[in-house]
Amino acid sequence: MTTPPTLQLSLGPVLFYWTREHYANFYREAADWPVEIITLGETVCSRRRDMKLDDWLGIGRELSQAGKQIVLASQTLIESEADLRDLRKICDNGNFIVEANDQSALQLLSHAGLPFIAGAALNLYNPATLGVMNRAGMQRWQAPVEMSRDDLAQLIADGHQAGVNQPCEVFAYGHLPLAWSSRCFTARRHQKSKDRCQFVCQKYPEGLVLRTQESRDVFTLNGIQTLSSACQDLRHELTTMTNMGVSVARLSPRAEGMAEVVHAFDQARNGSLPPPDPLTLVEVGICDGYWYGRPGMDNTRPQAN
Repeated sequence: MTTPPTLQLSLGPVLFYWTREHYANFYREAADWPVEIITLGETVCSRRRDMKLDDWLGIGRELSQAGKQIVLASQTLIESEADLRDLRKICDNGNFIVEANDQSALQLLSHAGLPFIAGAALNLYNPATLGVMNRAGMQRWQAPVEMSRDDLAQLIADGHQAGVNQPCEVFAYGHLPLAWSSRCFTARRHQKSKDRCQFVCQKYPEGLVLRTQESRDVFTLNGIQTLSSACQDLRHELTTMTNMGVSVARLSPRAEGMAEVVHAFDQARNGSLPPPDPLTLVEVGICDGYWYGRPGMDNTRPQAN
């Protein structure tokens, strides 16, 4: 019998706005990838309505039959009563555990006595907060994306001392989610209002790059969400994560080349990270600065020529 890996891999929710066909094809392939956990749902914008809750539940049931642990993610920025109605339906789905990405989801889930995953946007920075989440029903928590390795190691240790032993998940690959706004930057780029955006963000399945006047890539615009321009890549840190008590490494989906990313991380967690380190998985810049307590866009391990 095969021994399960100490460090699990999770596939985060798709942050970008894809077509229904793209979602279907992506998750059909993901069923065969070496990831243990898959998080589904729209976390960015309520106007992205191609996928309904029933669609996500259907995909979740299929992936569950393939042996995956399924999580439903809540929207990160709740702006209206309609958003709250949708959130209530997610929390009451009756099938899968919910990842709470804002205080509204946290309140609904805790008051209903339902277990939940604490998303990174909840900003859990100290053991006292972890204790509150623990008592509310938290089953796993995600470290803030800007938290350094040393600070996280201390937080995990302090949490254990305070009796909080739920697994910790780290954002290990992908464009880092940095901020959310009530304004849609992609719509503004096309000189459209947010309410009449004509869903222009679907033209950018991996976001819209924002450059400085010096032509340096700094951010990726994704509707109301701002992401890092470069992709965080912590493959070389998986052993360190395991040793410090991290249980899950999250990989954020990309429109192209994601199978290669997943298999590279699977090899890395099993000690088969080939030189040079890191390899370029996709045509995009790499960063890991936050992990080392430096500016997030820094890359401490320049790519080989």
